[in-house]
Amino acid sequence: EQPLFTTSAHVFEIDPETKKSWLPSSKLAVPVSFYCDPMRSHHRIISVDGTKVIVNSSITQNMHFMKTSAKFGQWSDARANTVYGLGFSSESDLNKVS
Repeated sequence: EQPLFTTSAHVFEIDPETKKSWLPSSKLAVPVSFYCDPMRSHHRIISVDGTKVIVNSSITQNMHFMKTSAKFGQWSDARANTVYGLGFSSESDLNKVS
């Protein structure tokens, strides 16, 4: 696995009951790191807030990170049974991922 970049973002999970609204996973923007494993053709997104792991999610060939607005992207993680969202402070940070 090779590190691609780290940035700050607000991390969200979809509300498991309504599947329509976002629930914040942290109060402030937290470091989010992106990794790539070219041999296995997948990416991994990791975010830790202090000692709490907020996201440790693999994005494989069958999954897609979708840009849903100028500064927000989301993906579905079947392993975690949730949809994650990341809110970036700039469009350029989001463009590095999508």
